[in-house]
Amino acid sequence: MKILFIQTGGTIDKDYPKTKNGWAFEINEPAVKRILEKVNCSFNHSVISLLKKDSLEINDEDRLLILNKCKKAKESKIIITHGTDTMNITANYLKEIKNKTIIITGAMRPERFSNSDADLNLGVAIGAVQSLSNGIYIAMNGLVIPHNKVKRDKDNGQFIFK
Repeated sequence: MKILFIQTGGTIDKDYPKTKNGWAFEINEPAVKRILEKVNCSFNHSVISLLKKDSLEINDEDRLLILNKCKKAKESKIIITHGTDTMNITANYLKEIKNKTIIITGAMRPERFSNSDADLNLGVAIGAVQSLSNGIYIAMNGLVIPHNKVKRDKDNGQFIFK
């Protein structure tokens, strides 16, 4: 079994700006690569960068690109890193895929931050993708929730069961 990681951007991948006197974060290399290097993982995987966008900038054309990439992938286990603001919209776009296990995850704080939730969210997604049945899921806040049963708490930003 091989896990395919697809970077689409979002807070998890935000990095400090490379320009002088810059304040805006930039989306660069996939945070997944850095996280996997730290843990010396022993499973077969590949990482591709499909998009480098804040999730509020992801549009229907981008979601179609994500959908097609997932459909055409040889791997049946896929983890997509994505911004938290619209990951549920992207998950809904992918619901027509029935023969794969796809988990969308991200982070509330960039992986580069020492207090980031990126490691936990990615770790939960990795464990879950290997054991769940086919379907589309969101892994955030220590939970893995089927895409059609997830909602976001407006008060604290957490993803919870409907």
